[in-house]
Amino acid sequence: MTTQAVTSILDTDLYKLTMLQAVLEHYPTAEVSYVYTNRSPEMALNEEAVAWLKQGISNLKNLKLLPEEEAWLRHRCPYLKDSFYEFMHAYAFDPENTVFLEYNKDTKDLAITIKGLWKHTIFYEIPLLALVSEAYFKFVDTDWSSEGQFEKAYEKGKRLINAGCFFTDFGSRRRRDHHAQDVMLQGLIKAQQDVEGPGRFLGTSNVHFAQKYDLQVSGTVAHEWYMGVAAITKNYTDANRVASEKWVQTFGKSLLIALTDTFSTDVFLRNFTAKTPDDLASVFHGVRQDSGVAEEYIERIVEHYQSLGIDPSTKMIVHSDALNVDRCINLHNYGKKFGIKSSFGIGTNFTSDFNHVSKPDQKSKPMNIVIKLHSANGAKAVKISDDIMKNTGDRDAVVEVKKQLGLPLE
Repeated sequence: MTTQAVTSILDTDLYKLTMLQAVLEHYPTAEVSYVYTNRSPEMALNEEAVAWLKQGISNLKNLKLLPEEEAWLRHRCPYLKDSFYEFMHAYAFDPENTVFLEYNKDTKDLAITIKGLWKHTIFYEIPLLALVSEAYFKFVDTDWSSEGQFEKAYEKGKRLINAGCFFTDFGSRRRRDHHAQDVMLQGLIKAQQDVEGPGRFLGTSNVHFAQKYDLQVSGTVAHEWYMGVAAITKNYTDANRVASEKWVQTFGKSLLIALTDTFSTDVFLRNFTAKTPDDLASVFHGVRQDSGVAEEYIERIVEHYQSLGIDPSTKMIVHSDALNVDRCINLHNYGKKFGIKSSFGIGTNFTSDFNHVSKPDQKSKPMNIVIKLHSANGAKAVKISDDIMKNTGDRDAVVEVKKQLGLPLE
């Protein structure tokens, strides 16, 4: 039984590298834990899948940053500093002492916890999620095929480019397997080569594939950063501002797309001001929408920029919530109507859009799985999304934070 699902330490999303840079500068001694959640519990791994998963997790210890990978990073990602590379030269996964997995063969419940220093554990989330998804579709739902995936991606790319959409692959964490993401990217690359439309395929958040095809690698910041800062400082009222200011201190004028919904967009906008040229709304190039009703979000963000005297056309909204081609085109047009630029990070619809072989008219449903920060320096970490179904963390802690922030408790 071979496991070659993750073969590079860079087979992860860019924001894991950038958040590591920020953690090294601001919280190098912070202790954290992460917890795995399957939001599609009816899609459970069997014993064979779990055995394969355990081997895949163990194999992570063999990965190191290779010289050719470092050379590419230094060329493509100038915002990563010498301190990042010094750390990576000595870094190796240590899954035996960091990842704790329990599986109940009777109920098929899978529990995964990650514990350690933040700087040592931050890389585990993406490969673990990719391994879980691949394990499920290798051993449980096997009624699917990669046949036609290049053509499917090519057609999606053509439609998006012709519609004027600017879009990026965000699909690493829930991909069907490594091959599926590779073939999908080949289709999008071919679409960009063939189509002279107003839109553009911007590349991928996956650093390994960006290196392989010399694509632009892009990403924003994860909820993890805001959750960690809030838990460590125990100050939820100012957490968005503190996390954003530390991000600017780390990266200057690079990578400035703010994620607004860690403790609800309403709360985020309280700190997203423009009283001086150095204030957050002025400095950040735009925001990312990852939950809630996107059309309402567009209107809200445009209204907020206008209230601050900022021209919305100078800013951007990056959409990343449950996107497909039709949804992107609709949101692109909606954003144009309100005078703000849009970009799209498309995940599951790119890397896990399959039909059953036995019943080609039926979808092979993708997994809905996450690994979220659970604690930082002993304090429980929470996320209060614009979509109540995406709230994460200890229930009592969520209630306490909502009280602090003056949010409804329902």
